Amino acid sequence: MKQRPAADADIHTLWPGQSMALLQELHILTRDGRLNQDSRRKLKQVLHLCQFIRPLVEALPGESKEPITIADHGAGKSYLGFILCDLLFRGRERVARPGKVFAIETRAELVQRSNALAQRLGFPEMTCLNISAAEANASEALPPVVDVVTALHACDTATDDAIAFGLTHQARHLVLVPCCQAEVAAQLRQNKALSLSRTPLAELWRHPLHTRELGSQITNVLRCLYLEAQGYQVTVTELVGWEHSLKNELILARHTGQRKRSAAERLGQLLDEFGLQDLAERRFRLH
Repeated sequence: MKQRPAADADIHTLWPGQSMALLQELHILTRDGRLNQDSRRKLKQVLHLCQFIRPLVEALPGESKEPITIADHGAGKSYLGFILCDLLFRGRERVARPGKVFAIETRAELVQRSNALAQRLGFPEMTCLNISAAEANASEALPPVVDVVTALHACDTATDDAIAFGLTHQARHLVLVPCCQAEVAAQLRQNKALSLSRTPLAELWRHPLHTRELGSQITNVLRCLYLEAQGYQVTVTELVGWEHSLKNELILARHTGQRKRSAAERLGQLLDEFGLQDLAERRFRLH
């Protein structure tokens, strides 16, 4: 049976040259080339993220013969990795240099499914690894230097694991969309009574909803300061595709090699102010 063309609205959602077969296998497109509402939102967000990543990849030094490397942490079903691979390294709009995408995921069944899909569709540029973030830091399956590290909705401390991986692998760029940050909120909750007696600022997290939201905000501020202290220029913006919330926050970090001492000092001061000193060793090692 002849396949129906995608609806006009769906065509305008997609980028030129995207693989229809891939999008159907990812269940983003139906067999007749249509998008349901949930898939439309998911695809819109992934493509918006690709709009940020593509110019970073295009601006990488062109004299190297080595492939461009992208590591996607907390890859899940590897939607982002597959679509990046398709848009950057395969289609008619591909960048000048070849590339490799490494999808890092701890759930074995998702990795097996993604590797099978890469083999079935002929995506040799795509490698899915069933390892943890800690294992990824020392894995010989990954190159010692990675050009771009991504993490789309890597929950709670998984975003920090992606940052640690990026620092270990001398990433030129980090593209992070944090999600469900609970670690700092839990510590704010634990020390709430003492904080309320110590400073009126504790009113900012007295109510449970505010504790959760402020915990997320503080977490991302600390991450940005940490990256600046480690020699990255940081930009914070918003990603489309979901309801307005902190889940939309996008952190872009470009390696400059210029460590900001002032950022390290402010990071330490904020950790002290909010009673988060033990995070300094677990997450923000400045020495």
